[in-house]
Amino acid sequence: MVPDLAGSEPGISGRRAIRNRISSMSLITFTMSIPNLDPDLLRAFVVVAERLSFTRAAEQLNRTQAAVSLQVKRLEERIETILFRRSTARVELTAAGEGFLIDARRILALNEQAIARVSGQQVAGQVRIGVMEDYGTKILPRLLSGIAERFPLVQVEMEIGLTARLLKRLGSSFDAVIAMHPEGTTEGDLICRERAIWAAAATRAVEELDPLPVALSSPDCLFRSWAIEALNKAGRPWRLAYVSPSLSATEAIVEQGLAVTVVKGSMLAPGLRGVHPGRHVPPLPGAEIRLHRAETSSANALLVVDHLAHRLRLSALGS
Repeated sequence: MVPDLAGSEPGISGRRAIRNRISSMSLITFTMSIPNLDPDLLRAFVVVAERLSFTRAAEQLNRTQAAVSLQVKRLEERIETILFRRSTARVELTAAGEGFLIDARRILALNEQAIARVSGQQVAGQVRIGVMEDYGTKILPRLLSGIAERFPLVQVEMEIGLTARLLKRLGSSFDAVIAMHPEGTTEGDLICRERAIWAAAATRAVEELDPLPVALSSPDCLFRSWAIEALNKAGRPWRLAYVSPSLSATEAIVEQGLAVTVVKGSMLAPGLRGVHPGRHVPPLPGAEIRLHRAETSSANALLVVDHLAHRLRLSALGS
């Protein structure tokens, strides 16, 4: 006798089959609803985001401006999100674009690592990097240890100096230069934004002295120019108490309560404190850390530089 199933519940095997069918249908629906993130589209987006210019991005990617613009448009349509605000004067990331940029860089980095791993790619040679003293002593050493593991056949040479002097030697002496610029600069690729702050000894209110004793670097230092210009514009009496190209030496003087100086907000050394702008010290401009690549560098060198840039951005995010 064949049972009537119209009004009865399915048995265990029947329920299992129904669940499997529903699960399969859900998986198909879920898979079809997720857009495919083409690496070529992501790469175009990242380069435009770093250059803030479709023209400069096209030059770097060796494509026409129209082709790069179309790639970005396709990506925006695929993820149904506006990534850039465009005008005749400038290109800016939207809030959604800034968040998506982090993920896009990670996807491209993972893609690069996966291909290198399965293909047995061996990156070898020499990479020459110029960098500011604070980044060269406080950030890059731990990042370079990771690069040594990722690229064991690569020899990295690093030189510390001032931004203006290092950039003059990009290409001839360096494959890449990590430099500081005023906020809003379009040169190089943006790594992160920094705050320029006044720093004084943690145990002495030296900023209350009149005239204000200031410890600064050499004339080519951007912070030196900003400090002098800000003090003069504010009419704050000051004197140049100490000059040294060495950041460590300057910080040692400041820690003893002999002067104030200007440092990056993320680099405030132990024993120092930030001094808020106000009656004693004037406000300072914003700064950007940017990476410059030499056009004459080898493909292997640029691969390592790109990996370093990725690690620097993650470090700035606290990852």
